[in-house]
Amino acid sequence: MPRATNAPASRRRRRRRLERAKGFYGARSKLFRQATEAVDRAMRLATIHRKLKKREYRQLWIARVNAACRLNGITYSRLIEGLTKAHVQLNRKMLSEIAIADPAGFATIIGEAKCSKA
Repeated sequence: MPRATNAPASRRRRRRRLERAKGFYGARSKLFRQATEAVDRAMRLATIHRKLKKREYRQLWIARVNAACRLNGITYSRLIEGLTKAHVQLNRKMLSEIAIADPAGFATIIGEAKCSKA
């Protein structure tokens, strides 16, 4: 009985891994072991960085809203407290967009937050 080597499956597996490593520098895109390590690392970091991106965007929105709040004589934490009490359901992304694009509208939102606090 002839020896079975599983060659087609191994070749496919290697080709798939090297395809993912395309664009990497030097041996990391040519040699299987280096490509495997590079792809594994890239996939792990991609997962981590997707989480970090969400965190960084939220920080940016909060910084923008805080800056706009302070121009209107209120702090960010007091604004959020007032909006919560007034049952205004605007997320931080929308608040930051309103603060940038429509300062008068943002002042109205701040007025609502101040009224509900008192």
